[in-house]
Amino acid sequence: MEQRSLAPIEILLVEDNPDDVALTVRSFKKARMQNRISVAEDGVEGLAFLRREGKYADAPRPDIILLDLNLPRMNGHELLEIIKTDPALKDIPVIILTTSKSEEDVLSTYKLHSNCFITKPVLMEDFDRVIRTIQDFWFVVVKLPSSK
Repeated sequence: MEQRSLAPIEILLVEDNPDDVALTVRSFKKARMQNRISVAEDGVEGLAFLRREGKYADAPRPDIILLDLNLPRMNGHELLEIIKTDPALKDIPVIILTTSKSEEDVLSTYKLHSNCFITKPVLMEDFDRVIRTIQDFWFVVVKLPSSK
């Protein structure tokens, strides 16, 4: 299967754990698909990025958002609700990528219209497999709306 276009895939990773950021970036690089990952360390920063406010005035519109739930200042549930009720943002797929295994978190994020819920694997090779699966599904199989 071919990548959907020659333009880099724009990914917004909203994650406060530097180790998880590094692991995610490494796994996407290992998967060898052309992408650009922007990182927001909490929900407030993520929202500023999406709305292109302040230092994010020139931020690219992401093709997908990888969203952790346990974030400082504004948690992932709050950010997800804002994204999915904002007409300018609601069509961006949001993938919940979190350590939570809580059925309550799964249900609440789907009720807020997340596109999928993934619990972060503990083992590096399992994490790599999850990132490859995200990449294959969202950037090869699925037709995404144009981000331009």
